[in-house]
Amino acid sequence: MTADHENAVLKAVPEGLFIGGQWRSASDGATLDVTDPATGDTLRTIASAGAADGIAALDAAHEAFPAWAATPARDRGEILRRAFDLVTERADDLALLMTLEMGKPLSGSQGEVTYGAEFLRWFSEEAARISGRYGANPEGTGRTIVSQHPVGPCFLITPWNFPLAMATRKIAPALAAGCTVVVKPASSTPLTTMMVASLLEEAGVPAGVVNVIPSAHSSEVSEPIVRDPRLRKLSFTGSTAVGASLLEQSAPGILRTSMELGGNAPFVVFEDADLDAAVDGAIQAKFRNIGQACTAANRFIVHRDVADDFARRVTERVASMQVGRGTEQDVEIGPLIDADALEKVSRLVDDAVAKGATLLAGGAAVDGDGAFYAPTVLTDVPDDADLLEEEIFGPVLAIQTFTSEEEAVAMANDTQFGLVAYAYTESLARGQRMIDALETGMLGLNMGVISNASAPFGGVKMSGLGREGGAEGIHEYLQTKYTMTPA
Repeated sequence: MTADHENAVLKAVPEGLFIGGQWRSASDGATLDVTDPATGDTLRTIASAGAADGIAALDAAHEAFPAWAATPARDRGEILRRAFDLVTERADDLALLMTLEMGKPLSGSQGEVTYGAEFLRWFSEEAARISGRYGANPEGTGRTIVSQHPVGPCFLITPWNFPLAMATRKIAPALAAGCTVVVKPASSTPLTTMMVASLLEEAGVPAGVVNVIPSAHSSEVSEPIVRDPRLRKLSFTGSTAVGASLLEQSAPGILRTSMELGGNAPFVVFEDADLDAAVDGAIQAKFRNIGQACTAANRFIVHRDVADDFARRVTERVASMQVGRGTEQDVEIGPLIDADALEKVSRLVDDAVAKGATLLAGGAAVDGDGAFYAPTVLTDVPDDADLLEEEIFGPVLAIQTFTSEEEAVAMANDTQFGLVAYAYTESLARGQRMIDALETGMLGLNMGVISNASAPFGGVKMSGLGREGGAEGIHEYLQTKYTMTPA
């Protein structure tokens, strides 16, 4: 990957706010620097929205809503399908852009483009399938009509770790349903979302239907939008603490909300598991996206009879992982997003080791530029280690052991979160019991990667509300109307 190619891709990204179909400067002239986490260098300086810009974006979404809601579903679907084609055509540039601003290896970015584009294709097909029902009431005195309608202007707040997929996973169902949107991407990784917005514009999305407002001052921009009575839907992906704050702000307006929040995923390996498959799944579930994923396995709960063999095998794999800038060939572990993330991972590992955990690989930051942390394996992790309670969000595989199925389930469920869990067993009956017993919104049963555009993504407990993807995803942006007519 040449520097000239990188510069060309970066220069292709608009530098302004996208409001009402126009790329423009912030009203107060504010800017923010987007940096490469592998080097600390500034990639681009772009406009940074203020509160007035956020309201201007909502103005545009509100004004565009009636016409977009009235646009035939087939036409909305065709626009989304064209956007899918454009994202697929620009896959290499989008992947490079994500690697530059977020740090993940190019292979991971390429996988995200494929995954993220699929939401555009999936919901292009779902747009024409919005349906209701009609029938006589039981008394025979009338006819019941149940119809679905777009909820209205939506505010979509996306995280930094999957800047393309988290944008398309929200934008696509909203547009398919007939809603207009204001998107606030994370300030660390706004460039990918801005490029997606330009492709949506090229695909034929009318002015004001999609508005994008990156900002260095998230709360100052978000709160006035959330509290505006014209807003009818909020979708947020991020930390539980921020999600709880947004829910409080949403309460006075009785906003429809979708919240995809924190995780603390257990990865349970039973004594009858196919260990080759379990090790492969563990590497995928832990180290994909450098461990910076809400679906990342956080706690490895392994039966005592196979724990040593499992630990040996994963350590061999982890010790051979190449760390470096994501644009470099064969790199498997890129940088963490910033210095704060590096400090957190270091603190959690140091705490576990100080409390008695055994370090088998890694365990330290990598010297040099960038926020790099060596891929790490810990065993004998004590129950009071902080990393069992906190989401690690880094390349750290922490192993505990169990002796009975009941103990494994209790350990897996001992968390306030419930986004995803993983379980490996060759027993069909035990697998069925795990479906019932594990308190989670999603389960990878003998699978280390579970995300798919055709499936409902979301959690239980403090991991959130609502679902994204699947047939369920579009209903987050629809409201039900019931009409009674005479028989």
